[in-house]
Amino acid sequence: MEKKHLRTRLAHTGDVGIAKKIHAGVSVPKVLPIYMTSVFSFDDVPTLDAVYEGNADGYVYTRMTNPGTDAVEEILAAAEDADGALVFSSGMAAIVTSIIANVKSGDHIISSPVLYGGVYDYFKNELPRFGVEVTFVDFEDFEAVKAAVRPETKVFYTETISNPLMEVIDIPAIAEIAHANGCKLIIDNTFATPAVCRPLEHGADIVVYSTTKFIGGHSDLTGGAILSDAENIAQLRRYFTLYGAIMGPFEAWLLARSLRTLDLRMKAHSENALKVAEFLEKHPKVERVYYPGLASSKYKELADKLFVEGRCGGMLSADIAGGEEGASTLIKECPTIKLVPSLAGFSTTISYPAKTSHRAYSPEDMEAAGISMGQLRFSIGIEDADDIIAELAEALDKI
Repeated sequence: MEKKHLRTRLAHTGDVGIAKKIHAGVSVPKVLPIYMTSVFSFDDVPTLDAVYEGNADGYVYTRMTNPGTDAVEEILAAAEDADGALVFSSGMAAIVTSIIANVKSGDHIISSPVLYGGVYDYFKNELPRFGVEVTFVDFEDFEAVKAAVRPETKVFYTETISNPLMEVIDIPAIAEIAHANGCKLIIDNTFATPAVCRPLEHGADIVVYSTTKFIGGHSDLTGGAILSDAENIAQLRRYFTLYGAIMGPFEAWLLARSLRTLDLRMKAHSENALKVAEFLEKHPKVERVYYPGLASSKYKELADKLFVEGRCGGMLSADIAGGEEGASTLIKECPTIKLVPSLAGFSTTISYPAKTSHRAYSPEDMEAAGISMGQLRFSIGIEDADDIIAELAEALDKI
């Protein structure tokens, strides 16, 4: 064969042939490779048909699936003891998909009122544009929840640990009400992760995550996930593929890396958060601390019942004396504990819900939800707890 020109050689060497060699070899990579390819090639049409029709294993297009997303979905499903998982480009993409797969115009959702601000905005302002109504009800009031059910109610939605008040939901009780009325219970388990709570074991039908947070754990990826049984995953997959919100191959690789250490990290986050919460609870410049692991918390008994090994995660909130001025002073006086509009990295950070995650709430809704201008949310990292406490103590003294 005549030698091909340079640009042709550059375009057609070191790709499919190498991939086939790896696939046929007797050794495999110890760590899953990053499959940075948008499409997959076929030698002939019958092979393409076989993959599309499910008669042969293979990949077609990364918007549908990719070896990297398959791998991380397998790890997530194992962590949650679920039949399957789907991974998304963001937590909001996962949450929105979990909703649109289960409601249509004319349907009704019952939701707890204290939610991540983006979800609250979607429920209150976006879903009504498509004829879906949402009623916000205190999920601790079981009779109010029951009273809110209508014939057109299809979904109950809540968070395992609420953002930012750290309320713990009685998942089995809410699941019982939902199922008695033919509804699905969707739970955002972002604050907890499977290393703290596994909602499917307690009656939830679908679990959603922002994997950007604790599951990712390193503040270097953006993603989301849905976990459920085989029937729900099959239903969700259609919308997952149709709307094209799949996680990218590189993010999937990062997430798989992060999941390897999830249990170790959540143990450290939980232990540190309890120590910091106990310190803040005793400090005169702190008016109230929200953390379910505290002996004084009304959620302690429920947390002990639902959560793994008494862990309550790394998130806590506190009302700082002096309102907005006090909160702003604490933020300013912390040299390494930085203000960030997110959470759940390996290092300790502060967020200001009224200014960031819950900015979409009106002043009236914020007051009704118990979110004040002096309230800060702390994401406690895996540093030495004594160092975290020392820095907070010095900053609080400046208030």
